[in-house]
Amino acid sequence: MIEPPTEPPTEPPIEPAPNGAPATALDIAVLRDLAATRGIALTDAHVASFVSLAAELVAYNQRVNLTRITAPADIAVQHIVDSLMGLRAMDDLDPEKPVRVVDVGSGAGFPGLPLAILRPNWRFTLIEATGKVVTYLQHVVDALGLTNVTALHARVEDAGRSRELRERFDVAVARGLAALPVLLEYTLPLVAVGGRVVAYKGADADAEVAASVNALSILGGRSRPRIAYFLPGLDRPRHLVVVDKRRPTPRTYPRKAGTPGRTPL
Repeated sequence: MIEPPTEPPTEPPIEPAPNGAPATALDIAVLRDLAATRGIALTDAHVASFVSLAAELVAYNQRVNLTRITAPADIAVQHIVDSLMGLRAMDDLDPEKPVRVVDVGSGAGFPGLPLAILRPNWRFTLIEATGKVVTYLQHVVDALGLTNVTALHARVEDAGRSRELRERFDVAVARGLAALPVLLEYTLPLVAVGGRVVAYKGADADAEVAASVNALSILGGRSRPRIAYFLPGLDRPRHLVVVDKRRPTPRTYPRKAGTPGRTPL
């Protein structure tokens, strides 16, 4: 079993977001319009869940620094729609089947939580090393009634070496986690052969892929062509770097905690 890296701090009970907060925490018009122009179909139930998610994020962010992105329109664009753009790299996967997805270094729950809302039949594991952030994630999972999400307090290097999690997932997603060679050492050990990694990257995606040739060779991955997209308010394009898991990752990877970041492959 995975042991937590540290004991999560004892937190006082989290109060629900105050009445009226959901309507102000998220710009619903921006969310609906941008999702529609990007080919993302949202039902009223989806929007209601995103309203609740934004309200919980803004309320809890006053106690714990989860994100600097708190304006209602920015939450819609940079948290929710950006997360959902990852579905472009998963459009061949059946929404009705129990696809296993791991969000590595989940932080405030992006991209994992928005993806879980749109794909209720998929199973999501959110791995996060900071105990008080995991407390928040579990609160949001409970508050939104997301029965398809598990929040896990663990270092990702430990998760990648554990029998319960190693090569158990169909998809690993990561956003804002690390440079690609490091990210691949965190994620590819968790993905089953035939699965994929979807890394959310900025305008330097091509350079990061070029720097990952050695990591891809060692870890058993192969990069696909990048998927570019644009979001309003951002001057530069975003990219999805998609890496297929072609063969098992050697048991020596991931290396012990801290090593991948200090000495990337």
